[in-house]
Amino acid sequence: MDVRFQELSNRIRPKDHIQKLLPFLPEKYSPLQRDGNGLQSVYLAELSPELAASLFRLIGSEATSVQDTATALNGLAPEILQPEATLEEWEHRVERMIHDTPTLQETEKQSLIQARRGQGIFRANVQRIESRCRITKVNRPEHLIASHCQPWRDSNNDQRLDGENGLLLTPTIDHLFDKGFISFEGNGRLIISPVAHRPSLIKMGIDVDHSVNVGAFSEGQRRFLDYHQENVLRMARQAGG
Repeated sequence: MDVRFQELSNRIRPKDHIQKLLPFLPEKYSPLQRDGNGLQSVYLAELSPELAASLFRLIGSEATSVQDTATALNGLAPEILQPEATLEEWEHRVERMIHDTPTLQETEKQSLIQARRGQGIFRANVQRIESRCRITKVNRPEHLIASHCQPWRDSNNDQRLDGENGLLLTPTIDHLFDKGFISFEGNGRLIISPVAHRPSLIKMGIDVDHSVNVGAFSEGQRRFLDYHQENVLRMARQAGG
């Protein structure tokens, strides 16, 4: 199954909080020893809802979206789960969390929420770096979308507004980039997902028969594009998967 990893800003060591976690550790197949060290003899240990909830409380708001998504998806048949819809719901939850955060000024909240749609301060920051769509060469602002390389939902507040975390793309190219059908290497080489529908890409203006280079990116852009390649770009399924 597809797995997404995200590095936490609020990192915790279970060993530092073992007294809070002890009541929820199972007698058999526990992921932790009683002193808080990991149990190397156990592989893929199951976490009880109580233990998971305790870890979520220790991690804080970064874990809330995971908890909410798991609750919402519990009991649904796998065949009806659409990743795009789930991610959309996830983003709506994160947006509500931002709106309800008392430590943020109203102007900050609006800037962060607008950034999700490629507008406001984020778009202005991207325009200082990018002037046109790297693929189609369109440079008219009204035809361009400010698209995040590291998705808005996976970014912290600073990254959500960082101009180097964005590209200006025409709508069809933005769709392909956002959904992981294309990506870019730091040197500018276009990467086409092996699962992308080639005839559709051609109709959208992607040259699938030749190597395409759109020009090198800055060091900051390369870091965000690395994340896009690792976490957004769709790769081929393993045989039998």
